[in-house]
Amino acid sequence: MINLWQAHISFTIIIFLLLPSFGLKRAARIALLVALLAASFIPLDGLSLAAYLRSHIDDLAVTTLVFMAWGCLRRLNLLPFAQQGATGVLIIFAAMALVLYPATLGLSYLDPYRFGFSPRPMLIFVALLTAGLFYLRSYLAVVMLASATLAFIAGIKPSQNYWDYLVDPLLGLYCCAALLMLAVRWTYGWLNTRRGSVKDSGSV
Repeated sequence: MINLWQAHISFTIIIFLLLPSFGLKRAARIALLVALLAASFIPLDGLSLAAYLRSHIDDLAVTTLVFMAWGCLRRLNLLPFAQQGATGVLIIFAAMALVLYPATLGLSYLDPYRFGFSPRPMLIFVALLTAGLFYLRSYLAVVMLASATLAFIAGIKPSQNYWDYLVDPLLGLYCCAALLMLAVRWTYGWLNTRRGSVKDSGSV
């Protein structure tokens, strides 16, 4: 039952975040969210739209749901944008994806996924990481990691593997792509600065 509602929530938030804002006011955006939730129950070939989407992307990690919920609140102008915290999230979960998924594809002899079945060392590491992020005031990452850990302890997903609560391919791909775009943007800005300094020195 939890997975079914997770599918409807995932469908609603994903479509909401992918759609342009259309210049709508907050009340209209909230109404759009409700309409998308209702649309997630529309049947397609015997499955609801939410279940159909779930068949392609599987159940999302708890961290992904929290991250998307944060994005939703941002689009509703209910939360301020924190660039530092968002960048930290991208780095942390891109690193997790790069540790986990190449190995699961057979590109490494080490299989980190099996550590998620007896995750005491992972839980200690994540607890220390969460404490450090709290000290650095990266509250978005703190909420994501804490929510995943609490959900794992409560066992709200069918999976008994801690990794399935921490990261999924959708979140990993997004974080890696976003970091790549930030790196390209930073490099472009740095090159423009260098060109400007060279022109200024040449004109003196």
